[in-house]
Amino acid sequence: MKSMTVELNLLNDMAVVPLRDMVVFPHGVQPLFVGTTRSIVALEYAMAGDKQVFLVSKRDPETEQPKENDLYEVGTVSTLLQLLKLPDGTIKVLVEGGNRAAIRRFNDEGEFPVATVEVIEASELAEPEREATNRSLMSEFDRYVKATKQVTQDVVASVASIDDPGRLIDTIAAQLELSIEDKQSILEAVDVQVRREKLFSLLDSEIDVQQLEKNIRGRVKTQMEKSQREYYLNEQMKAIQKELGNDEATLDELDEIRKRIEEVGMSKEAKVKATSELSKLQLMAPMSAEATVSRSYLDWLLSVPWKKRTRIRKDIRKAKERLDADHYGLDEVKERILEFLAVQARVGKVKGPVLCFVGPPGVGKTSLGESIARATNREFIRMALGGLRDEAEIRGHRRTYIGSMPGKIVQKLAKGGVRNPLFLLDEVDKIGMDFRGDPASALLEVLDPEQNHAFDDHYLEI
Repeated sequence: MKSMTVELNLLNDMAVVPLRDMVVFPHGVQPLFVGTTRSIVALEYAMAGDKQVFLVSKRDPETEQPKENDLYEVGTVSTLLQLLKLPDGTIKVLVEGGNRAAIRRFNDEGEFPVATVEVIEASELAEPEREATNRSLMSEFDRYVKATKQVTQDVVASVASIDDPGRLIDTIAAQLELSIEDKQSILEAVDVQVRREKLFSLLDSEIDVQQLEKNIRGRVKTQMEKSQREYYLNEQMKAIQKELGNDEATLDELDEIRKRIEEVGMSKEAKVKATSELSKLQLMAPMSAEATVSRSYLDWLLSVPWKKRTRIRKDIRKAKERLDADHYGLDEVKERILEFLAVQARVGKVKGPVLCFVGPPGVGKTSLGESIARATNREFIRMALGGLRDEAEIRGHRRTYIGSMPGKIVQKLAKGGVRNPLFLLDEVDKIGMDFRGDPASALLEVLDPEQNHAFDDHYLEI
């Protein structure tokens, strides 16, 4: 690079027009829309005189009447090419950027702000470096154009015809979608080499951002195409169902089932099962026997309390008061119950033993269960097993049988409405046995604390 010589020329009493959210670079022609009274007066004054005006950006675009500290120090001495008054009172003006200049004295006490500015002119690069700079700048600008696709080929051709590196840098910077701070940093870089490095850095950053945006748009487009495809197929499915005789009420019912599957909070296994069953139901005639079976299965699956639970009360003192209030005597029994509750409250989730109450009729076995439920704020569910002879009453009937239903345990859970009730199996000793199986054997899994959390109902199959 040649040794840089900087010539400083003073221009006195120049009309100042503060710019909002924009920077005017030297050698660029740009339209401006001006609405503030002081700026309009400044432009009319300049237009009536030598048509020279100093354009400088505001640090805060929301400042209505900026002082000297509210403006950047470096701006552009520009020439007014055209001024047009619009019907709404604003002015459209066409300006051509001239030289960089820095504010040295500022006065805003008159009708419009004026300033004394120093015009800054830098010497050019040496010939070998000029050519290398121009080539590298155009190569990087071409990458930016291909990444953004927002710059027309006419603009690219116009930029490519510029020989001066400093002017080329300013012209490219004016085409970039940069922040005001970044554009101002290029405007304030008087040294061409410094200005060049700043532009390269900003170009690389913008290209990376554009590439990321392109990748994001691609992913969003793929997702939208998938959603649109699903919507199109669903609409086709609805049309087919209408042809098969499905009315609007049936379609609304299917939509409601689909919505409930998403909202009830069922396990992953159950959700897969429910979604699969709903897909089958959509293809069935609404009055067919198969549709009735599938609809009944989904109703039972959705009626299970998957996530609703009551807040457990762990106050042992209040539990003792409740037991004493409901039952007189039975001290040993109540002591064992309180011991059981204390261990649960202390340890939290514990796979402890199942409490078993033994005694003749009328001594308070069932009512003790109700008292424990009230003391711990649990929902009380009683399941009477007296005279039970079929193992399917506990595990449920498989769906291959007509009129099959879940077992009593699932039915009682659905009726209770919460997933953490107090479950009382009453009259266990009165279970019967016949050729259909032994219900007592099915209770082994229910009563085993190591297995009952994974109880499998034959009807629900989960």
